[in-house]
Amino acid sequence: MQSNSEEIIALPLNFKTHANFNLENYKDLQASFQQDYLGTWAKLAQEELFWHKDFSQTLDDSDKPFYKWFLDGETNISYNCLDIHLNDRGEKAALIFEDEAGESEILSYKVLHARVCEFTVYLKNLGVKKGDRICIYMSLCPEAIIAMHACTRIGAIHSVVFAGFAAHAMKDRIDELSAKILITQNGFYRRGKIVDLLEVATEAISKNSPVEDLLIFKRVKEPLSLQSSLKIQIHDLDRELKDLANLNLSTHEVLEQTPEWLSGNDTSFILYTSGSTGKPKGIEHNTAGYLLWAKLTSKWVFDLKDEDVYWCTADIGWITGHSYVAYGPLANGATVFIYEGAPNFPEADRYWALIEKYKINIFYTAPTAIRSFQAWGLEHIEKHDLSSLRLLGSVGEPIGTETWKWFYENIGKSKCPIVDTWWQTETGGIMLSTLPGVNYMIPGTAGPALPGISAEINPEGLLHLSKPWPSMLKGVYKNPDRYIKGYWTKIPDSYLPGDLADISVEGYIKIGGRNDDVINVSGHRLGTAEIETALAKHQTINESAVIAIPHAIKGEGIVAFVVLKQGLMNVTDSQQSHGSTEERERILKEHVANEIGAHAKPERIIICEALPKTRSGKVMRRLLKDIAQDRLPEGDLSTLEDKDVVAKLLAVSKLKQ
Repeated sequence: MQSNSEEIIALPLNFKTHANFNLENYKDLQASFQQDYLGTWAKLAQEELFWHKDFSQTLDDSDKPFYKWFLDGETNISYNCLDIHLNDRGEKAALIFEDEAGESEILSYKVLHARVCEFTVYLKNLGVKKGDRICIYMSLCPEAIIAMHACTRIGAIHSVVFAGFAAHAMKDRIDELSAKILITQNGFYRRGKIVDLLEVATEAISKNSPVEDLLIFKRVKEPLSLQSSLKIQIHDLDRELKDLANLNLSTHEVLEQTPEWLSGNDTSFILYTSGSTGKPKGIEHNTAGYLLWAKLTSKWVFDLKDEDVYWCTADIGWITGHSYVAYGPLANGATVFIYEGAPNFPEADRYWALIEKYKINIFYTAPTAIRSFQAWGLEHIEKHDLSSLRLLGSVGEPIGTETWKWFYENIGKSKCPIVDTWWQTETGGIMLSTLPGVNYMIPGTAGPALPGISAEINPEGLLHLSKPWPSMLKGVYKNPDRYIKGYWTKIPDSYLPGDLADISVEGYIKIGGRNDDVINVSGHRLGTAEIETALAKHQTINESAVIAIPHAIKGEGIVAFVVLKQGLMNVTDSQQSHGSTEERERILKEHVANEIGAHAKPERIIICEALPKTRSGKVMRRLLKDIAQDRLPEGDLSTLEDKDVVAKLLAVSKLKQ
């Protein structure tokens, strides 16, 4: 990619002048990394984190690629996010929360710390200790963040499951983790209706579950809908506990909850992400290196000031909600706004009303959301005063040039820098982005690698990271071979994220498509094999192939081509079978949603006689991509086993339209 002057957008001068991280800082840090890579990381770690015990070795690379950072140092994530602020920022708002009904709550650093300590005591009384795995299945609310911090305070390993996942998907995660405790809530409101998390949670642990205790926050007033057959301990947590006066424990006993001091390399959490096989991967993150990079990137990329109100719209079920809601900003002493609800309920101006109401300064969201804002119309934006905004951010997938420009002009009023960030669950934090006090912007292009990150592109266009970095994943839980084969074998001594990219002469990197079978739906990564595995569980399916197509709102949409078992349907008799075909498609869509979650529901399901395969039996997915978009397949078709299959697929695809 070659940039030109017409694509370049300069940083506003007043922003650049007052930025936390300026060009001089940038050049000095880059030079420091070039001269002493590990020494620079060590210096940053000593400056940014509280250490109960200093580390003597920055990186242990004796067992590549299982890199260990700050192995003999001792620290604690929750302590670095909460306790260190109590003297200087104790009365400052740490969390500002509003739910869909408009009920709000503000938690100062002192109150958040007290509630985390209270919950820490509660978990300890249940026997929770360092290394235990705890599953959290909750909406984006203060109690969820409190639960995460209580786990890190004890040294228990939390695994947050997105509140949109179905029971089967959650059960798989709980079982692999051997999770001792499940923390959930009785429900929450979305678009005015109750989402019954408790029903899903109890289904997930109803049979042969390792869970011993089910902890339930009351988030809605309706009675708890519990399965009486559950043979575990059920705990009804009172959501109304808001201050120390209501506790059975003394103030001193609660607030003196000394954290468990963990090795820098101890696992802090495991977060599952979809891959190119049918089974999600449990990504393990360390303690010190992860928090160091979450804190640094929050400060550099978002230019956090002490007076800012910062809003990242990501859910805690994803890595963005970990790094840039629950941990990174709090480590910097920021005020974090969180919202539990849909962006267009009761009206499509809900986000803009919240920005105006709380005078939000930093707004970090996904291209999927931005495209929705575009579709809903400017009239919803123009009703509100968005002048408090000073920085915008994009995360989850590449943002197109036109979407970038719309965001810049209509939300930022052409005065707010946009940080277009690229990173992954596996990287722990942002890898590529412009820095708002340093770099000019190119619409639709992420930007250079951040200081300390060695991003390169090989001749085949594969992005790779050629040096280890502190927030990198420790491995794939219980599957070291998958970790090695999935990330480290294609390019020697380099981490391969699986993305294609271009780089300009200025070092700006533009992310292209995936190099593996992963679909990015609204920023949620879904493996094609995971969806195909879900389809295969339905009694009518013989085989299937799932592909991605462009989607105006979601970025990518899911299309599934399915072959039914013999004798179930004569697809050539369209008049006779039209109704039953539609019903089967509806049933199969719901089946996928029930197996994985509503976010995995295909846009289309095309029932066909056969899939296009080579003589060796490989499905030619590029043909399916063309057919799903009503294009005549091009390229070499000589390896197809059945030349007539293309015409038949085109016929049924057009019939669907």
